Amino acid sequence: MFLWPSQACSARVSYMSDEFDGLDAMEKASIGATLNRCRALAAKIGNELRNKRPEHFVDKLSLADVHASLERAADVLSTVKGSRARGSQRHR
Repeated sequence: MFLWPSQACSARVSYMSDEFDGLDAMEKASIGATLNRCRALAAKIGNELRNKRPEHFVDKLSLADVHASLERAADVLSTVKGSRARGSQRHR
C-alpha cells in the first residue's frame, strides 16, 4: 500500500499519540518532569550565551565543544514528533 508523505506522517503521529496514551500516570509524569528540566536547561544555556562575548572564548576548543553539543541536541530534538528544531535554522 502506497502512502503519500502527509499520510505517512499522520499515521506516525497517531501511533506516537497512541503509544503515549498507553503509558501509566507515573510514566507520563516522568516524561513531563524531564521535559521541564530540558526547558529549564535550554533557557539557562540561552541566557549564558547571550551574556558571553567573543573574548570569553579564548580557548577555541571550548567554543567548538559548546557548538558541537548544541548541534547534537538540535539533531536529537529534530527527531521528536512535532519538532521544527532543524527546519527553523537560519542559513548563513
